[in-house]
Amino acid sequence: MLLWSLWTWAACLVLGVATQSTQGILDLVQRRLPNHVNDFQFQLLANGTGNGTKPVNDNYIVSSTSDGKILVQGNSLSALSRGLHRYLTDVVHVDIFWYIGSQLDVGPSTLPTLNSPITGSSIVPWRYHFNAVTFSYTAAFWTWEYWELELDWLALRGVNLPLAWVGQEKILVEVFQEIGLTNNEIISYFSGPAFQSWNRFGNIQGSWGGELPMEWIDNQSELQKNITKRMVELGMTPVLPCFTGFVPRAISRVLPNATIVNGSDWNDFPAKYTNVTFLEPGDPSFAGLQKSFISKQADALGNITHIYTLDQYNENTPYSGDLDYLRNVSYNTWQSLKAADPEAIWMMQGWLFFSLSSFWTIDRIEAYLGGVEENNDMIVIDLFSETAPQWQKTNSYFGKSWLWCELHNFGGSLGLYGQIMNITINPIEALTNSSSLIGFGLTMEGQEGNEIVYDLLLDQAWSESPIETATYFYNWVTRRYAGNGIIPNDLYTAWEMMRTTVYNNTNPSIVAATKSIFELTPNITGMFRTNMSYSPDVVISAFHLMFNAAQSNEDLWNNPGYQYDMVDVTRQFFSDTFDDAYRSLITQYMSSNASNTTLSTLGKNLTSLLTTLDSVLLTNPAFSLSTWLSAARAATSNVTLQNFYEYDARNQITLWGPDGEISDYASKSWGGLLSGYYVPRWQIFVNYLLEVLIKSYNYTELSGRLLRFELGWQTQGLNGTVQQTLQGEAENLQNILEGVVLKYR
Repeated sequence: MLLWSLWTWAACLVLGVATQSTQGILDLVQRRLPNHVNDFQFQLLANGTGNGTKPVNDNYIVSSTSDGKILVQGNSLSALSRGLHRYLTDVVHVDIFWYIGSQLDVGPSTLPTLNSPITGSSIVPWRYHFNAVTFSYTAAFWTWEYWELELDWLALRGVNLPLAWVGQEKILVEVFQEIGLTNNEIISYFSGPAFQSWNRFGNIQGSWGGELPMEWIDNQSELQKNITKRMVELGMTPVLPCFTGFVPRAISRVLPNATIVNGSDWNDFPAKYTNVTFLEPGDPSFAGLQKSFISKQADALGNITHIYTLDQYNENTPYSGDLDYLRNVSYNTWQSLKAADPEAIWMMQGWLFFSLSSFWTIDRIEAYLGGVEENNDMIVIDLFSETAPQWQKTNSYFGKSWLWCELHNFGGSLGLYGQIMNITINPIEALTNSSSLIGFGLTMEGQEGNEIVYDLLLDQAWSESPIETATYFYNWVTRRYAGNGIIPNDLYTAWEMMRTTVYNNTNPSIVAATKSIFELTPNITGMFRTNMSYSPDVVISAFHLMFNAAQSNEDLWNNPGYQYDMVDVTRQFFSDTFDDAYRSLITQYMSSNASNTTLSTLGKNLTSLLTTLDSVLLTNPAFSLSTWLSAARAATSNVTLQNFYEYDARNQITLWGPDGEISDYASKSWGGLLSGYYVPRWQIFVNYLLEVLIKSYNYTELSGRLLRFELGWQTQGLNGTVQQTLQGEAENLQNILEGVVLKYR
């Protein structure tokens, strides 16, 4: 671990400064704190991580100058932005948040000076961000405005190794055109905007809602240029894509002698959409395509990194389990990267070793990783470290560099959830016991709520000992609700209550953020939520405490953090309440004295809960279906393409496939989705129960009715009609919640 004393730091002043500029950090201040842009000075003491392949830990010092300015010094741009964040959060008590935006400007007009310096050092050289699928579950339709906020959020938290996975289709088009594939053969291979992550993984091919247009491909390529340029300006090393080996089926037409295999099927998708063709890395053409891809990408983006993301078997079974075969695949892939970029480092997700553990025996893992003969030429992302770490059973990935990461949720599930002990204690223990651990990171499938547990891990990357969470939560709440006067104690009490319960899951059977059963296809069995990690009374109490806080400080209703959290906690409150209401319905249905009247009343209770919750969710754009659909439509002015993009967006959060192959996996508790999708499904279910009181229950018959509705909803309200309705909803959160309080005391 690299710990420098202040005098050693001073001795390194100006070392290597010529190769870096602090302008990117100054620009961040200009964007987020324009009234204070002249109140800060930034000074590089020595080059740190940069774009090098031998990174060092980052260090910063924040002090006040004789003329009252805030001086931030550090050995890298990432250290400077992290030092800036430390000052803003610990001294000014302001921050940037997901879905709320920058609250940095709600601090005092005169910035506080420091009586003594603030110092900090990272305990790992790399801080990583993004799951590959986050680009589809959350960022599929992000504009540059969203990306600007995201990148500032990352920079301030010290992230210096983000995945930059936007727009690679443009490079692939050019590479495939170069070897003679036609535009139709190439375009028909790509998947729609909301499913591109799995197309890049080789899980799926093609699109079931329309054809990905060149307009989208070109626009995303331009967006990637902006994203990577800003990453570099902020001192980050982008992780860029490369050629993985997945190719259109027509590859055999232009390369008839190429060694190709068809991959395994994925989640029971029809064969036309899966079994993706894979060009074996041992084939001579593989290295040529790799060189072409990396060269064209460098021409487009510049020589900005040597780290490339490459996953060949993410939920795909290899063609053979033979050890020599697996070793040759990775060896030849590695050699193709080194031939294209002699300093190349291969980054891969370690998810395959967990998700397909029956195939990936220890000897097969060792053979595959062993094909990369230089350990420093590979970085493995231990994707699910907080719940299912793989580094111990693989002997730290047999010496490969690796990252300890927090997954936390699947498909962007919104349930309140966390494992605060695992994400503070476990990474420190791993760092002690594994010499090849080089970073911590966030690998959530969807970048949704529960932001505090993601902040916690990134902050743990700057603390040698496990963070004390009680103080951490208190300070986080302080800056969360800054800007609207005194923060009532009820808010601190509510968050402390949730810290020790909701966010402190220690039940090994609960592995990630939960979803409400009302988001699942209705049935009479298999839907009881029996593994809650906390009592529902906790959320009810937290709800009332948080609501009461605004009674003593009404200005909280104008605070975007408070608005978001009240909706989120209400969502969880109703989710837990719905579970009880569902139990009552099924118990009555199964009883010997079940009656239509009682079932009808209990069924109306279910839909009434959802209708009320829908009205709460619609008060906040972060919980509104229209936000997701409007973003999809805004990607183009072409009405036909708008309808395709909206269909794609609808399909991902519901059926996830042409016929519900992964139905409800990416479900969301969103206003408009409840009233338009979940309520009708539950009405169909209740009506069916009323019918079958006099005949036997037949799930095949019920599921057929549900699927007909679900398929129809995919295209219902295209051309913007749903969005217009939702956008007209009044912002009356306070009034709605007052009614909720009266009903659920």
